[in-house]
Amino acid sequence: SSAVAYGCRAWVNFDGTGTPAIRASGNVSSITDNGVGDYTVNFTTAMPDANYSVVATPGGQEGSSPIEIPRRTITPTTSAVRMIYNNGNSDSLYVSVAVFR
Repeated sequence: SSAVAYGCRAWVNFDGTGTPAIRASGNVSSITDNGVGDYTVNFTTAMPDANYSVVATPGGQEGSSPIEIPRRTITPTTSAVRMIYNNGNSDSLYVSVAVFR
């Protein structure tokens, strides 16, 4: 095909309960826990600008397994992106994030 292919610039799968624990990742240096259901994904290598797209899928609170959508994404920077999720009552057991630019 002659179409341009855009690759994933960063990705991470982590346990967001307690102290977030990265299960696997690419170009992610760490996860910051900002509070219940509120995480920052920190990049190892900065993005060229903050005009990237974030796809995030959290889910699986203790005792249940709902899938939530981000309530909001805080303005992304070249070095990190912060996401806050709907319920705010518990952390997510599974969080997957992909960044495209």
